[in-house]
Amino acid sequence: MQTNELLAIIANGEDSRHQFKATIKHAEALAAEMAAFSNSNGGYILIGVNDDGSMTGLSADDIRQINQLVANAATNNIRPAINPLTQNFDLPEGRVIVVTVEQGFNKPYMDNQGLIWVKNGSDKRKVTAREELQRMFQESAFIHADEMPVQGSSIADVDSAFFEAFFEQFIGEAFVDQELPSHRLLENMNLMKAGQLNVCGALLFALKPHIRLPMFIVKAVAFPGRDITDVNYIDSQDLNGKLTDLFRKSLSFILGNIHHIQGSQSFNSLGEPEIPRIVLEELIANALIHRDYFVSAPVRILVFADRVEIISPGHLPNNLTIENIKLGNSNVRNPILASFAPRVLPYRGLGSGILRALKAYPDIDFVDDRDGNTFKAIIRRKTA
Repeated sequence: MQTNELLAIIANGEDSRHQFKATIKHAEALAAEMAAFSNSNGGYILIGVNDDGSMTGLSADDIRQINQLVANAATNNIRPAINPLTQNFDLPEGRVIVVTVEQGFNKPYMDNQGLIWVKNGSDKRKVTAREELQRMFQESAFIHADEMPVQGSSIADVDSAFFEAFFEQFIGEAFVDQELPSHRLLENMNLMKAGQLNVCGALLFALKPHIRLPMFIVKAVAFPGRDITDVNYIDSQDLNGKLTDLFRKSLSFILGNIHHIQGSQSFNSLGEPEIPRIVLEELIANALIHRDYFVSAPVRILVFADRVEIISPGHLPNNLTIENIKLGNSNVRNPILASFAPRVLPYRGLGSGILRALKAYPDIDFVDDRDGNTFKAIIRRKTA
């Protein structure tokens, strides 16, 4: 960090990425602050700065002691240990230490009391909700939502005909020739454990997955205008079923609520959709496969007069950004589901779906809403 950057930060005041401390004397308090940054998006602790932006004036001894305190707290008071960086600045108003804490890759980080802290605006708060803890473990690849058991499920939930047809098509062997029963085959495919389907198994092969997973559906609404607050709508549906059903119904809903252009086709032709079909296929598949299944919320599809929005629960995982997903970067949130997806949906993986959609139709915007914990694809309509 340069001196002019530091002065600009001080002038702008505290926020979720910048914390001011007049001084630090206790390793426990410092550890809680650093753990909160590590569990969130990283940030900076400015020591020697009051809440109002004035300088406290650290001495040379203060600088040495605080640097040692930072090192000790990072090693001994946070589990797992972190590696913050410190910079000393000698400003006209007084000395300041800037502690840089990166977002962690081994979340959740705990203090010596076993408490987990995250940033909450310019302050911090304790994490107590199970869902939030699960998302932290997911970011560190310790657990994944698609492998979580579906309570109350059993082999009786499986669409036997669909599973048998899938098995024969993609395994290449007759189902009736298998020596193992269906539940053993599903366990071997990592879709069932101890007699219960996991989330991926239910989404792929349950006859009615929405019975056990009522929030993992698609809510679709078509509006006559451009405003979501419009009390009138053209069409509204709750789309349910297994993953293949959700994909098919979502695609049909959008195609049924946008215009089709005749072009050079014959009078009796249905015409081509104003948004190319491949764009809708890629973005719907992306929403269903990469959504955060730790969040109990549906995928939403909103068709407006000027745009189509596809909204997935869960922001981009880890360090993914809008810029690097446009370059083909990817981070698999649901690895079991992603491994099966190419066999049931027009999905190739490898981060190529966004690239194909943009190549076919560049007029697409993406919004990674970390505060609202959603990811949104906005497709502009040509006929707006």
